[in-house]
Order: sequence, then C-alpha cells, then structure tokens
Amino acid sequence: MGALDYLSNFCSVNSSSTRHRRRAMQTVEIRVKMDCDGCERRVKSAVDSIRGVRSVEVNRKQSRVVVNGYVDPHKVLKKVKSTGKKAEFWPYIPQHLVYYPHSSQAYDKKAPAGYVRNVPQAFPTVNSSAPEERMMSIFSDDNVNACSVM
Repeated sequence: MGALDYLSNFCSVNSSSTRHRRRAMQTVEIRVKMDCDGCERRVKSAVDSIRGVRSVEVNRKQSRVVVNGYVDPHKVLKKVKSTGKKAEFWPYIPQHLVYYPHSSQAYDKKAPAGYVRNVPQAFPTVNSSAPEERMMSIFSDDNVNACSVM
C-alpha cells in the first residue's frame, strides 16, 4: 500500500468508505506430514504466496509449520492442503500445561517429545479443582474446618 493509496482513503468523495480492516496478527500452527526437502520447499513456497504472511517456519522432524502474519487460519490450511499433503491444525500442547498428561485421550505416541493432545479430559472440570489440591487443603491452616477433621 503506497503513500498515494493511503492519502486517497482520507480524501475520497464518497461518503461510504471502502477501507478494509486489517486482520489481527496471528500465529497459525499446522501439522503436515513431510518426507523430504522437496515437500518442505513446496509447502513453504505455497504458504509464502499468501498475502499477509510475515514469516514461515517449517520443522520437518515435528511435521509442523508455523505461520506468522495477518492471515486467516482456514485459508492457510486450505493452501497447505492444495499442495497434496494431508494437513490439520496443530493438535498438541506442551505437556507441562496439562494436569493429566497420561489420560487415555491425551497421551499420543505420535506426538513430538514434550507434547500431548489438547483434549478436555486432560484438564480438571470447572466446578472442582484437581484432587491433589482438594486433599492438601483438608489439613491446611487456612481451612477453618481442619480441626474437626483431625
């Protein structure tokens, strides 16, 4: 967008403005199975061609593509799928953020080291805290009913 385009937005005769709102800066993480350098280059060049992309990081070992920029996540996913590769949004989160990383749905053998699947079963429910925290609060000095338990 040049300087003349920028100034013409302020000097327009029309009462209805045709200015476009810029998308928010986003980080989109996608899981793509890549086997060789050619696959990696093809995916990176396809994502680089999207308007608004600022940076692309490809990690073939983790099968992960990280895109930063003013982009729509679904358009990025569609563009990656157009290369012929199977792609999905990154389904993993770091293991240290989860209460129950070894629950049956969260633990995934295919996940990179230090990551588990992002599933609701890995987190405690909203109305109750983690069982370890409840057991520790029974004998706490802050608990007013601790004397009755002992």
